[in-house]
Amino acid sequence: MLPDESTLQLLFAQLNNLYFDGQIPACRIAYNARFSNSAGRTTYSVRPMLIELSPKHFAQSHETLREILLHEMIHAWLFARGMDPGHTPAFKKKMRECGITSIYHDLGNAAPLRESQKRYILRCEQCAMEILRRRRPARPMSCGRCSKGGYDARFPLAIYEITGLAEAGNTLGRAALRGR
Repeated sequence: MLPDESTLQLLFAQLNNLYFDGQIPACRIAYNARFSNSAGRTTYSVRPMLIELSPKHFAQSHETLREILLHEMIHAWLFARGMDPGHTPAFKKKMRECGITSIYHDLGNAAPLRESQKRYILRCEQCAMEILRRRRPARPMSCGRCSKGGYDARFPLAIYEITGLAEAGNTLGRAALRGR
């Protein structure tokens, strides 16, 4: 069983004191079940900063959670110091000091915990923009791209209901398959 978010906050505080002398400002630590190919992410544009972790990636490998949290904390630490928070030489130096050997993880991609609950596609027939929605709109809507500044009956959105889920193949084109 994964630790809850309050336990993650405690782990953050412990690691902050152990490896960063408490220099990382307060961060909110949360799980984000939408991640499929990323185990963690740091968002700097919100206050407090947000570190999100993928519960799908850690369901099978709890011991890597601490390492991924540390990885994200290095990004936050660099950002708080006014430095480039990317995978720079400074990042890699701090990573080695924390005992992390690689900027990459071998957790692979994770399948969704549950299928999407989106049941409707709203499509503009003018510009072909599409929006996925969970509920059918209660009132008329128009395309935001085509109708600048509010509802415009000239650009209605067509409603399509998704009634089933069937695999339709993959994104490899015939030319890519022939090249094999």
